[in-house]
Amino acid sequence: MKKDLSVPSMISLILAAIVLTIAILVPWWRMDFYAPQYPEGLDIIVTPSEVKGDIEIINGLNHYIGMKPFNTESFPELQFMPYIVGAVALIILITAFLRNKKLLYSVIGLYAVMGAAGIWDMYRWLKKYGHELDPQAPIDMEPFVPPIIGENTVANFVTYSYFTTGAYLLLLVFILLIFPLWKDRKKDEKTADEYKSAA
Repeated sequence: MKKDLSVPSMISLILAAIVLTIAILVPWWRMDFYAPQYPEGLDIIVTPSEVKGDIEIINGLNHYIGMKPFNTESFPELQFMPYIVGAVALIILITAFLRNKKLLYSVIGLYAVMGAAGIWDMYRWLKKYGHELDPQAPIDMEPFVPPIIGENTVANFVTYSYFTTGAYLLLLVFILLIFPLWKDRKKDEKTADEYKSAA
């Protein structure tokens, strides 16, 4: 297979694989809850393998608006997400050593599709929990969708949702993946000019 990526581009892809592996170990998203009775705040923290934080307390409070309880087992994706991320990191590493641009395009496409699928999956779960409310709950609430990013008010709670360390690492991985396309653009132009001259 032709090696048409430069050594700096190869290094960029190796770094991308390393950063993606590190991202498995840190939180990707969280939601903070504040209310007069909880001025210090409660939180939900999502990592690639678990949902943690003040889960029991939040489930107890959600009962009053009819929202179903949740935990790590409620989200089957989290059981295999670390393996998927690890597999993508391995594919990136293989691409780095093969130094093949066509393969890199495929990797970038796969990464972008997986990122979009991840955002859609988050939205799907938030909508599911915000819409499937028990009509017999003590507090009658209109269905709602907690935001992936931003502020929201539910009863007397104000919530703040935002991406955390892992999400920023994922963005860094994407930058490292597309860096070779910028780095080797002059090389491609030179090859194209040589081809025209030979023709």
